[in-house]
Amino acid sequence: MIQGKKKLTLTKETILSLITPYDIYRMYMPTKWELNKVCQSPFTKDNSPSFLIGNKYEEITHIAFNDSTKKGNCFKFVQQLLQCGYIEALKAIDRDFNLGISQGILSGHQTIVTRYEQPIIVEKKYSTIQCITRKFTKEELQYWSNYHQDIEDLKANNVYSIKSIFFNKEKFPLKETELRFGYLYDDRWKIYRPFNDSKTKWMPNNVPINVLEGKENIVNCDTAIITKSKKDLMVLKKVYPWVCAVQNESNHCFSAVNVEFLKNNSQKQILTFDSDKAGVTNSLQITKQHDFGYMNVPRSYLSDGINDFAALGKEYGLKTIEKVLKKKKLI
Repeated sequence: MIQGKKKLTLTKETILSLITPYDIYRMYMPTKWELNKVCQSPFTKDNSPSFLIGNKYEEITHIAFNDSTKKGNCFKFVQQLLQCGYIEALKAIDRDFNLGISQGILSGHQTIVTRYEQPIIVEKKYSTIQCITRKFTKEELQYWSNYHQDIEDLKANNVYSIKSIFFNKEKFPLKETELRFGYLYDDRWKIYRPFNDSKTKWMPNNVPINVLEGKENIVNCDTAIITKSKKDLMVLKKVYPWVCAVQNESNHCFSAVNVEFLKNNSQKQILTFDSDKAGVTNSLQITKQHDFGYMNVPRSYLSDGINDFAALGKEYGLKTIEKVLKKKKLI
């Protein structure tokens, strides 16, 4: 029990000095749940598991797989559940836990709802993803044909058609009508749903962020092209053989091991991310830090909605990519 009267202001930091995020989720989560296990969402009446509270990123957060707006930390959870603003959520937590912060002093009688050991978060925890594959449908093959990929290309690049997904042993909700593919990296899966929004397009995914794909293409070469996705890699490789891909556009992909590999196996390194504002910003940061070259799709194509080489190949063909690379004196 806390003794004395200490004046405090109502902030998340003050709250977390008295209780934990785990306490907050345990207090407000209305359905049965366990850490890192898919459960019923509190935001829908659907009984199928579609919600996760987990500590994958070394803090406890939540996400609803069927609603990309329902994600964040414990304070976001209270906001979303109670449909209130940030300050109102802090006040609700203060009141419901009997912390006394809003009154400017600690009550000394805060309510703690957990009666067992708090989860110990010591390292990043990867989820278990298991997939049941199926034969490619005509629609799926047509999708990849638009990017100049046939079924042999898909097999060679470990791309699969997905029938079912099990996330931490629970069946992951999928719509029968949605296009979905599985990218297999050894025993890890990245699910690609190309027509979903940006928050759910790559979900679920347990591939480590520092996985560098296509390393076998970068051996004693003159110039290595580094792109940000498997699809860009597959399309570019139709024109240029010395290409690899990181997992996304963040600098976290460029571990010391990856940078050392690229430097040791190529004379020059050319980074190509999206031509939009975020892609250009990330490109400039990474190229400056690692002394890479820089090449994005010409900005003249942005008006057509084209900001990467996969889209350029789809809309204008491989010959156009070849012309861009020739102009850059890569071929």
